[in-house]
Amino acid sequence: MSKNSGNNFIDQTFTIIASTIVKILPASDREKQAFNYYRNGMSAQSEGEYSIALKNYYQSLRLETDPYDYIGLLHTNNGEHDRALEYYHQALERNPALPQALNNIAVIYHYRAEQMLEFNRPDLAELLFTKAEDYWKLAINLSPTSYLEVQGWLKMR
Repeated sequence: MSKNSGNNFIDQTFTIIASTIVKILPASDREKQAFNYYRNGMSAQSEGEYSIALKNYYQSLRLETDPYDYIGLLHTNNGEHDRALEYYHQALERNPALPQALNNIAVIYHYRAEQMLEFNRPDLAELLFTKAEDYWKLAINLSPTSYLEVQGWLKMR
């Protein structure tokens, strides 16, 4: 899996999370506005408009009640996975019932497992796939109607 395809997987996962938050979960107007700023930031970042992206991310953080998950997403999208994991774990320390943080941790472990397969390290890949599986199971337990693609992957595992 190339770096870009890993980013595509992360982007697809984010899209699933975003759709779930906006459509299924009850969200306040403030949370929806925070998400819109964040989504605009992601769009600007993908187009190379980093100053616009940062402005949108900061606006989102001002409105967000738990910014650690968003900061983790920012680091994930920049390929700073270790730093992202730190923020996701901080988000979980503040609120252990954050399925999106659990999902995002799983996505990183899955991505790293795929990398280990590319480096012909199936032993490490299996450990990382197992970690991803554990985090995804926790996320699904908290939000059973979410992460449908992941649920399919888990059934095939």
